[in-house]
Amino acid sequence: MCEVNAYIYSDGKEELYLESVDIMRPEGGKIYLRSLFGEQKVFEGEIKEISLLSHKIVLERK
Repeated sequence: MCEVNAYIYSDGKEELYLESVDIMRPEGGKIYLRSLFGEQKVFEGEIKEISLLSHKIVLERK
């Protein structure tokens, strides 16, 4: 199984935000994330990058 992790980009670094992301839904300036294990988080910002080869989503605060 290929798992995707979400990271927050800040000050030139990427910090892990949520592991094993299953669902990501941008809505109204917020990004709703849910992991394979049911953990849910809401991030206020935008998607900076999605890398399918690296299995990662990079988010950035506005």
